[in-house]
Amino acid sequence: MAASASYRALQGLRTMAMACRRPVQQHVQQRLIKRGASAVTFTRERQKYSHIERGDFGTVGAAEIEAFEAMLPGRVLKDEDEMVSYTEDWLGQYRGPGSVVLKPKTTEEASEILKFCHANTLAVNLQGGNTGLVGGSVPLHDEVIISTSLMNNVISFDDISGILMCEAGCILEVLDRYLEDRGFIMPLDLGAKGTCQIGGNVSTNAGGVRLLRYGSLHGTVLGLEAVLADGTVVNTLSGCRKDNTGYDLKQMFIGAEGSLGLITKVSIQAPPRPQAVNVAFLGANTYEDVLNIFKASKRSLGEILSACEFLDLESMQLTSENLGLTCPLGDYPFYVLLETHGSNDGHDEEKLQACLEDGMEQGFIADGTIAQDRTQVNDLWLIRESITSALKEDGEVYKYDVSLPLPQLYELVETMRERTEGLAVHCCGYGHLGDGNLHLNITSKEYDEDLLAIIEPYVYDFTAGVGGSISAEHGLGLMKVNHIHYSKSPEAVAVMRQIKSALDPKGILNPYKTVCAN
Repeated sequence: MAASASYRALQGLRTMAMACRRPVQQHVQQRLIKRGASAVTFTRERQKYSHIERGDFGTVGAAEIEAFEAMLPGRVLKDEDEMVSYTEDWLGQYRGPGSVVLKPKTTEEASEILKFCHANTLAVNLQGGNTGLVGGSVPLHDEVIISTSLMNNVISFDDISGILMCEAGCILEVLDRYLEDRGFIMPLDLGAKGTCQIGGNVSTNAGGVRLLRYGSLHGTVLGLEAVLADGTVVNTLSGCRKDNTGYDLKQMFIGAEGSLGLITKVSIQAPPRPQAVNVAFLGANTYEDVLNIFKASKRSLGEILSACEFLDLESMQLTSENLGLTCPLGDYPFYVLLETHGSNDGHDEEKLQACLEDGMEQGFIADGTIAQDRTQVNDLWLIRESITSALKEDGEVYKYDVSLPLPQLYELVETMRERTEGLAVHCCGYGHLGDGNLHLNITSKEYDEDLLAIIEPYVYDFTAGVGGSISAEHGLGLMKVNHIHYSKSPEAVAVMRQIKSALDPKGILNPYKTVCAN
């Protein structure tokens, strides 16, 4: 395995890849300058969403603005130019006019805002870092936007138990750096970590790249604080790993996408930071070989296997075409990124080397490189994390985040590539092999209703047909609100609606999304 020789191709990636992590606000502002604000189309004007009429909600006028400014002096945004990074998602696919952006600093202020909105039946859009990909983080009509960006304090950290308590607006990467100084790590990691906020992560039950090792937020979140639609504060913050007293209310808010309440604080279990991190980047000739790599790595690496990611050649080529990145290996139909987290570097590297040598001898690993230091580890990860940024350079991106049985996972990409030939610029697949999560991405130069009709509902029919889930980690948002029945039974959806009605009887929290479209 020519680790050092292969690595030379990675030089120069860091500047470009770090530029891809610019905050959402910079992405949106630069896009508007490039195309001109007048070119913006509101989401509700697109055919797919044109039937979703504004609900029977109140409107924000001078009296309401005055009330908000009294609650939040200097933290009320009402100018369109100031609001644009809150009313449009970072991909530029979803945009609503909104009415005002409110930026509370405390739970008490958030409670006061929601109490007022509830009393006046004002629809509310709850927003964290605005890195969502399904239209859940931005308004459709004229909702009041509540941003948690100023609620960004670490409350406490116990370096014995590893339990972190913080406010919802803390940026994921900032929390990880805080924990790094104390010998711990955030159990969640994803490409948007430089902008996304922990409250939004919890609210969408973000999965990320290391769910294979550290599990989902349903397991690592020990408690939370949330403000209900009427301003009631529900505090289930806990420093206990075991708490079996009554209903586990926190679970209702994890993955609810803000439809049940605004998460304001989180208690999360942080694992010890690994003393040894190893990353290998491999080439494979067939999807069957990819599956064999995964099977072999689970068997050989066991508990130290922290991530198993894959991407196809089209994904790799797209990053080269649109971002100027260079593959560290030759052209292969598939690539696999393996990562280990352990406590003994020599031992872990030996296990990884043995696993890869065995795979090369058996023929399911065609080529590979192993990172030699932390910088190389980061650079190999940046290849995988840059795909989303590369996709958006094509123009319009049709993104599908699904869970599928591993044998059928790539079949969906191959089928969609045939169906969209001649209309799409790219059709590629990548994702989290360790938990069966495929990211199917199809691009076109501009929004195309004919292309969308070829994609949907076929993607959902295929996914349901093999027993998969139409939302592995991105959530339903606005994009999939009317497709929940592909993955949930009528009875389950009915129970969700009952819970929604009980906690938000006026339906003001993130209307038009997740479980009901007004």
